[in-house]
Amino acid sequence: MIEIKDLKKSFGEKEVLRGVSGVFERGKTSLVIGSSGSGKTVLMKCMVGLIQPTEGHVIYNRNIDFVAIEEKERKEIRKEIGMLFQGSALFDSMTVEQNIMFPLNMFTNMTHKEKLTQVNSCLDRVNLKGSNKLVPSELSGGMKKRVGIARAIVLNPKYLFCDEPNSGLDPQTSILIDELIYEITQEFNITTIVNTHDMNSVIGVGDYIMFLHKGEKNWEGNRKNVLLEGSKELNDFIFASKFLQEIKTKMVI
Repeated sequence: MIEIKDLKKSFGEKEVLRGVSGVFERGKTSLVIGSSGSGKTVLMKCMVGLIQPTEGHVIYNRNIDFVAIEEKERKEIRKEIGMLFQGSALFDSMTVEQNIMFPLNMFTNMTHKEKLTQVNSCLDRVNLKGSNKLVPSELSGGMKKRVGIARAIVLNPKYLFCDEPNSGLDPQTSILIDELIYEITQEFNITTIVNTHDMNSVIGVGDYIMFLHKGEKNWEGNRKNVLLEGSKELNDFIFASKFLQEIKTKMVI
């Protein structure tokens, strides 16, 4: 579990986060949504320690304040964090196997045989068995995302952060990636936080949804009530597309 309390972040006079609080539970897929500039990327960076918040707290395991602890302790927490970056962030010069093995080389003393067993297990889990020797240039966009997920879970993390995992993917592949993240979250009881603006993700896998608007938490709920409740700002964000406007009209009727 991760809890954020009154998180604030300013860059000079520009206030990006304005006292955001929320709880992200284990075994649930939590989504942070909002338009560009709403603060969701800065929020995620504060949660993983890439940015120091101006004020507030990020609580791991109910009692560890990630903001207040020393760097040595932060490194121990980071070992329990998996990251799926927006562009997958694979090393072009490395094979699939080498990309996934990279965190094992960095953070473990496992033998090569043990590392290879772990890599193959993760590849199998993301339905890429036998793709070890391929390089990123030989992969489709969806395959790159799955390799990114395999690398993110290779250390058996307690926490998984995904930044726009469906960026650049076609709708069908996006759904497959959503389902994979959702299944892995439940299977391994991970605390998963996803930054997204994809409404298919929101409706499909949003166990918990936090909507940010101009740096503030404007609404929170889940996929069951996100289409039926909320502020004007949330409705404007959700029903921006003509297709979803038609759904809203039918629900009202």
